[in-house]
Amino acid sequence: MKKFLSIKYFIFFVFTFLCSCSTLKIKSPDEFSCIYIHTADYVLLSIQKITDNRMSVRIYVEGDGNAYTAKGYATNDPTPKSFFLRDVAFSDPTPNVVYLARPCQFIKDKNYDKIDWTTGRFSQKIVDNVAQAIEQIADGKETVLIGYSGGALLTGLIINRYGHRLKTVKWITIAGLLNHSAWTKYFNYVPFKDSLDLDYIPDIAQTHYIAKKDRIIPYKLTAKYVNEKDCIFIEDATHSKGITINYND
Repeated sequence: MKKFLSIKYFIFFVFTFLCSCSTLKIKSPDEFSCIYIHTADYVLLSIQKITDNRMSVRIYVEGDGNAYTAKGYATNDPTPKSFFLRDVAFSDPTPNVVYLARPCQFIKDKNYDKIDWTTGRFSQKIVDNVAQAIEQIADGKETVLIGYSGGALLTGLIINRYGHRLKTVKWITIAGLLNHSAWTKYFNYVPFKDSLDLDYIPDIAQTHYIAKKDRIIPYKLTAKYVNEKDCIFIEDATHSKGITINYND
């Protein structure tokens, strides 16, 4: 049995490191590389451009992806259908840029549980494992964490718990969810009973890009939790269209 298990994990290890962006049908610029990050409980997909070890790393953390069907059932695969955050990351001209998918996105494994992308998408387990991935990616360099949609809440939780360890110098959110309890109540959605909530906003330099025509996360649900001076309101933008990022931020 032990031999069988070792062979199984060896095959999985080889697969995850030989698998390319093209295999996953992800088009990325030539300077970016697919790198799979192994944490305590998951394998996470990252797409990286690291060219200057003296500079900080800008890590774009994906949103919640395709978590539920239109009828409200949990999907079998939370991989995001939108290319929005990948396009934003791939357009970032700074030296060190990483797109980081959430657990269970792009990678199929029978050990994953639907709770991981539904009611437990912000659980302590998810927070710990994504923080582990960020720490591996940064490799001692300072980090700027950029969270899109539900990735905003997740990065906020990570900064509150691990920001010093990860040397996080700035937090940026894009169309960000900052309190899932208020959001599920607003839409009368199923509460995220297996998740942590962002009880307080990180005490760190921050910028929040807020789309005024966002119907997924109404802008008032984001603006109410942060200082107006830290917000950039975009009048004609929706949740995934019309949002322009200042890459020097």
